[in-house]
Amino acid sequence: MITVLSDALKRVLDIAVAAVVLILTLPVQIVVAAMIMVKLGRPVIFRQPRPGRHGEVFTLYKFRTMRPLDPARGLASDEARLTRFGRLLRGTSLDELPTFWNVLFGDMSLVGPRPLLVSYLDRYTPAQARRHEVRPGVTGLAQVSGRNSVDWDERLQLDVEYVDRRSLALDLWILWRTVAVVIRRDGVSANGHATMPEFRPGLRDADA
Repeated sequence: MITVLSDALKRVLDIAVAAVVLILTLPVQIVVAAMIMVKLGRPVIFRQPRPGRHGEVFTLYKFRTMRPLDPARGLASDEARLTRFGRLLRGTSLDELPTFWNVLFGDMSLVGPRPLLVSYLDRYTPAQARRHEVRPGVTGLAQVSGRNSVDWDERLQLDVEYVDRRSLALDLWILWRTVAVVIRRDGVSANGHATMPEFRPGLRDADA
């Protein structure tokens, strides 16, 4: 009963905060969208299927930060495709602003395990798969514990820890910590990578 009530209050908080963020940041979003048009061209919005609660797939929205995939022009890796402007958007988390629409629609929550790739679904252990017992989040326990600098084993362990410990108090603490992480631009990328190495169980991140 307590968990059901807490989840209901969490959803109310999600809707209220997402609506306020989308309204207050509208001028910033317009500027960012215009700059993406100039520097990267269309599309402005990056759309990708991601697994949500119970593994149900939804469309994630973010501002685009990379050039289109084009191996013929040498644009095959994240490092090659990610521009200086894209790094700025990622470092300041401005690329995440459209994701608040996912929160408003109910695909995501403000706080929860980050939505990863659909192709990872069959790579998780049963314990790791428990990260999908809750809605994915814009931010989460792993993000305030090192973000992309945390290796995959620890990151997934933190996701499951959040599932077990989740509460409104923990969510508020994570949101507060997220502000500090974004300001300091901590853990934007994994060591030696432009973003995060692919999750391949059995391999160390250094080998990915």
